[in-house]
Amino acid sequence: MQKHRKFIGDKRFYLMVLGVAMPIMIQNGITNFVSLLDNIMVGQVGTEQMSGVAIVNQLLFIYNLCIFGGVSGAGIFTAQYFGQGNDEGVRNTFRFKLWIGVILTAAAITIFLGAHEPLIRLYLTGDQGSQDMNATLAYGISYMKVMLVGLPPFLFVQLYASTLRECGETMLPMKAGITAVFVNLIFNYILIYGKLGAPQLGVVGAAVATVLSRYVEMAIVLICTHGNKEKYRFTKHLYRTIRVPAALTKQILIKGTPLMLNETFWAGGVAILMQCYSVRGLNVVAAMNISNTISNLFNIVFIALGDSVAIIVGQLLGAGRMEEAKYTDTKLITFSVLLCIVIGALMALVAPLFPRLYNTTDEVRHMAAIFIVEVAMFMPVNAFLHASYFTLRSGGKTIITFLFDSVFIWVVSVPVAFCLSRFTGLSIYAIYFMVMSVDLIKCVIGFALVKKGVWLQNIVAE
Repeated sequence: MQKHRKFIGDKRFYLMVLGVAMPIMIQNGITNFVSLLDNIMVGQVGTEQMSGVAIVNQLLFIYNLCIFGGVSGAGIFTAQYFGQGNDEGVRNTFRFKLWIGVILTAAAITIFLGAHEPLIRLYLTGDQGSQDMNATLAYGISYMKVMLVGLPPFLFVQLYASTLRECGETMLPMKAGITAVFVNLIFNYILIYGKLGAPQLGVVGAAVATVLSRYVEMAIVLICTHGNKEKYRFTKHLYRTIRVPAALTKQILIKGTPLMLNETFWAGGVAILMQCYSVRGLNVVAAMNISNTISNLFNIVFIALGDSVAIIVGQLLGAGRMEEAKYTDTKLITFSVLLCIVIGALMALVAPLFPRLYNTTDEVRHMAAIFIVEVAMFMPVNAFLHASYFTLRSGGKTIITFLFDSVFIWVVSVPVAFCLSRFTGLSIYAIYFMVMSVDLIKCVIGFALVKKGVWLQNIVAE
């Protein structure tokens, strides 16, 4: 019974976890649900439009994760400073996030404006099936140009939302996110299809709606955070200076650079994997877009629980409560894996139904259904990997997470996908399954590292 308690918490434990995880889950759930509706709306216009948007979103995904990695490096310190009660420490980590975010955003806009066409063309290879490659390219370019206007508000939302969450405040980012996705949904309907007297803009309308929603979300987060300085104490004199103490900058760079590089290289690895799959035809890109859209909706469970690991365990480590952090982490990982066995089963059940919502060919629908089932099978594996990653990260073990995550995808997953897609006659389904299977190696490594307790560190102790 005692051993049982090591893995299973009491009612109070799960209420505490859900108190942290549910707002993140709700925000991400609504965001992904509206993204799903957004995707279906574009998919109703045509397969070329859907493929063009999917390719651009895959490229923008690299920027999104660069920002996530940039703010997360400082975020390890934010959670522990908050656990320590050090408001100035929280302010300084925010200022560091601001610097790194502005640099990354400026670089992304420059690269995407200058090289959008060759980047999109990387995915327009192999058998195009019934799709028009030039039309797909044109839709992708027009979509990207508008989406770049939405990068600055995306940055500021990430700066504030990440800091608020690391300080235990998950409700405000959730409310702002919910408002934004409804703005996105309404304007999608109006601008994609030309309703209420608006012009019918297709994929450009989808991009305009997304950009509008990001500015709305930014406005809500900034106004509400700075409007309540007593509750959000880090906002007092936040912009009195944007200087970050040299010692802290050095600490964050040592711990945070591997994390930022990890997110960047990991996102790049995912983009290359998609490019490898696209060698088998543009229909694969369309089918994987459908599969990824529904997967993202189901993935919110283990993503929110991973964020909870970072917040809850990070605060315990900052407070020096090592034993409690260790037992809490074990229960969190167990909860995430068990929950995702159920979620994966539900996802497999909807696999044949979801692709029917798209205005595309029967071949693309059939491919998408099989991809969805394959992803569902690996959901518990991904839950364990995600929770293990955030466990290691919460204790500042960012070099280990870099090796664990992005080095693995480039050294193992990408070469496997590259060789199988180009030099074998295996079906795309077998290739996709085998590439996901190599993550089982990571599970063994992750289990060993978490069990050993290499992450049990207070990195903000005086």
